[in-house]
Amino acid sequence: MKNRYETVFIATPVLSEAQMKEAVEKFKDLILKNKGEIVYEENWGLKKLAYPIQKKSTGFYYLIEFSAESSFIHKLETEYRRDERIIRFLTFKLEKYSIEYADKRRSKKTEKVEE
Repeated sequence: MKNRYETVFIATPVLSEAQMKEAVEKFKDLILKNKGEIVYEENWGLKKLAYPIQKKSTGFYYLIEFSAESSFIHKLETEYRRDERIIRFLTFKLEKYSIEYADKRRSKKTEKVEE
C-alpha cells in the first residue's frame, strides 16, 4: 500500500540555476526509480531562512508531493543527508484530510493562473 508524502528541502543558495535543477532531478528520479509516483511539485525559489544554517541566510526551497512505500522514506532521507547541496529537509506523511487540503490548495492556484 502506497502512502502520500510531502517533502520540502532547502538547497544551498550558492548553486547555479542548472545545479539546482540537477539536484531536483536527482530526488525526483530517486522517487520514480523506487516505484514512487510524483503527484505535484513546486519551486518556491530563493527565500530568507528564519535563522542561519551553515552560515547561510537564504536557501532554495523545493516541494515534492508523491506517493510511495513507507520503506522508501528512510532511503530518501539518507540521500538528503549525503548530498552536500541540501542544508535542510522535512518529509511527512499526508493523512486523508491533508491530501484533500493539498488538492484544494492546488486547484485554487490553477484557477488564479487561468484568470
